[in-house]
Amino acid sequence: MGRITEDLIRRNAEHNDCIIFSLEELSLHQQEIERLEHIDKWCRDLKILYLQNNLIGKIENVSKLKKLEYLNLALNNIEKIENLEAGCEGLTKLDLMVNFIGELSSVKTLQHNIHLKELFLMGNPCADFDGYRQFVVATLQQLKWLDGKEIERSERIQALQDFPVVEQQIREQEKAYCLKRAKDKEETQRKLQEEENEGEKEGRHTGFDGRWYTDIGAALPSSEESKDDVQAPEIQEGECKKKKLDNGEDDLEFWNKPSLYTPESRLETLRHMEKQRKDQEKLSEKKKKVKPPRVLISENGRALNVNEPKLDFSLRDDEKRNQIVLDLAVYRYMDTSLIDVDVQPTYVRVMVKGKPFQLVLPAEVKPDSSSARRAQTTGHLVVYMPKVGEVITGCQGTSKPVKSTPDGSREQTDKRSQQMERLEVDPSKRAFPDVANIVQEKKHTPRRVQAAPKIIPSEEDPDFEDNPEVPPLI
Repeated sequence: MGRITEDLIRRNAEHNDCIIFSLEELSLHQQEIERLEHIDKWCRDLKILYLQNNLIGKIENVSKLKKLEYLNLALNNIEKIENLEAGCEGLTKLDLMVNFIGELSSVKTLQHNIHLKELFLMGNPCADFDGYRQFVVATLQQLKWLDGKEIERSERIQALQDFPVVEQQIREQEKAYCLKRAKDKEETQRKLQEEENEGEKEGRHTGFDGRWYTDIGAALPSSEESKDDVQAPEIQEGECKKKKLDNGEDDLEFWNKPSLYTPESRLETLRHMEKQRKDQEKLSEKKKKVKPPRVLISENGRALNVNEPKLDFSLRDDEKRNQIVLDLAVYRYMDTSLIDVDVQPTYVRVMVKGKPFQLVLPAEVKPDSSSARRAQTTGHLVVYMPKVGEVITGCQGTSKPVKSTPDGSREQTDKRSQQMERLEVDPSKRAFPDVANIVQEKKHTPRRVQAAPKIIPSEEDPDFEDNPEVPPLI
């Protein structure tokens, strides 16, 4: 079960930068806290304190919370109102719903809390008493609201008039409740003792293999039999299933068993749920198999394509710059320290939060000249990997390597190169047409289109007429 610790308070004080001495509001609900402690020493400036849905059985250690205005202790195991009269002078609202308060007369301790305006007691055994509301209204005259209902002036006058009779009724009902509560405690203690005795008997009469024996020394299985059991995983699996089935039957029996609604039964229920949770965790740990490491290189030394982080990517060949570019869609807000890039001649590997991304490259690259950077807008990781070899473009011819050899060998190579040239040029020895050199085989010299000669009429022409009104041609 939980306890109030300094670490627990700091984790719930994030709104105050985890500073606890100046904390004004604290919420510790649903923490399975059994005892109210330390808060009055560590958080003296508290104004609002939420402690609902825990296992607190007593109101204590709150006397130093002078500034406390609202205290919520709903859904706990409190049986009596106490320890609030001294110290909590500023208390204006108190929530004690769904507890086990049966001593209604204990509300008299709240008469010293003169600023108390709201009180919630519904869901407690005392709320079922006849005259419950009249008794509280008459006892706490500073109250304005009770169980979410406003107290009218006429209601208070009537309650004060009937107070002597109502007080006597409340005392009789309290006495009857206390007797019933004492019997419930005895019954609970008896059941717990019986369960403990049954557990001790099971410990005496069961062997280490889970089977029942009247005499362990005489009936324990031999070592050979135990070895057979170890060597039979199917039998062990069947026993595990049987044990799980038995646990399920026990759990069903527990929830179907009738029980009283008491602080002890509430504790028993929570402990049973905690035990079931631990058993479930143990079973899940047994079932959990160790995941084998991811294979990145095969047995024959070949790199494999792996995308364990499941990221989108693109790989393109930049022929203009003679490099391969990898664009990996890394998460935009991931810290760069969680990314590790390793470029090899034939593959690239990127570790993203420990998960490998590996890609085989289409060409050999230079790891030393490679670079990586992240895009500032998208967060993508871009890796630039220059390829090995010279840049080959279509406008440049193929270079012919000339080796320094003796004269005889040089002549032989010259002859071979000449033969090769004749084979490339001679179209009759080709098995298929050379599409690349079709245009170059026959060169057509472009002809200039000459303008037609101008015919200038001469004066000697018999058809020529010189008209002075016509302007001369320029």
